[in-house]
Amino acid sequence: MPGTRPIPPFTVITGTEVHRVLDGDERAVTAVVERAYRTHGAGDTVNPPSYFLQFPDRPTARIIALPASLGDESGVDGLKWIASFPENVEAGIPRASAVLILNDRLTGYPFAVMEASVISASRTAASAALAADWLTRDRGRPTRIGFFGTGLIARYIHTYLAANGWEFGEIGLHDRTATSVDGFAGYLGRTGTAAEVVRHESAEALVKASDLVVFATVAGVPHVTDPSWFAHNPVVLHVSLRDLAPEIVLASTNIVDDVEHCMKAGTSVHLAEQRVGHREFAHGTLFDVMTGTVDLPPDRPLVFSPFGLGVLDLAVGRHVHDRLAADEALTAVPGFFADVTRYG
Repeated sequence: MPGTRPIPPFTVITGTEVHRVLDGDERAVTAVVERAYRTHGAGDTVNPPSYFLQFPDRPTARIIALPASLGDESGVDGLKWIASFPENVEAGIPRASAVLILNDRLTGYPFAVMEASVISASRTAASAALAADWLTRDRGRPTRIGFFGTGLIARYIHTYLAANGWEFGEIGLHDRTATSVDGFAGYLGRTGTAAEVVRHESAEALVKASDLVVFATVAGVPHVTDPSWFAHNPVVLHVSLRDLAPEIVLASTNIVDDVEHCMKAGTSVHLAEQRVGHREFAHGTLFDVMTGTVDLPPDRPLVFSPFGLGVLDLAVGRHVHDRLAADEALTAVPGFFADVTRYG
């Protein structure tokens, strides 16, 4: 008689539970993300292209599917389904909402579905903090940081930088919405930072005053076009991917998370590829930086453009699931799978 494979219990993990696990756990999450990058760089992942659901009647909105499979000890497959509706911000709610599904590698059955906007923001911020660390090891840590875009992702990035030991003498802020700057400044005040918080009226002033620049906007097309703004050769965390004109990309040293993934969907590096017809300006990946196989010259701007890999969401989602399981705090849904015998 053939052996049986148990169907794993199906659990639902709320955003409140996700936040409870991740809040204050930033160093551990950064380590989880670094391990996932190393696993991906070693070829022990499957990370197909993201799939974009777009709407003719809502051109700014989209819902993206990120399927992935992560090897190593995490051993999990799954899918992130994340919606981006920029008009939500005007209504006073976050732009992004998401769920993450985790699948058992042996049976394929989903064993968890969880709220994933916090997971997505956390892995994005951990990736940015990790990149900032590795990209500045030979340059020295910048003490002047500038945030272009002061929403939720910017807040998470600052939180992760601070948790990983970054201290700044000056924090510059610029956003096209003054209320966003007010909100971010209020958040900084509550953190007790000793940094001087400077509000910049122009994007140019922010960039020129910052040695570490974070782009965290909802821009769909490049709006920063003058390479001279970057003449002081800052490190740029180009998290929102579409802010920089090809001229700036081509004048910089460019590090990405995955070359193939970044060269699509109208990202700044994709537009640069279309401009010149090659990818030689993409100097390497963050994994290459970690393993010392790419040089980072100090006499050019250094731009990190992370498209966002589904394996990072799986890694952080698995981390959350396993922490809750260790605390016996998972909420199972009995009877979720029905008619599970082959012949009834």
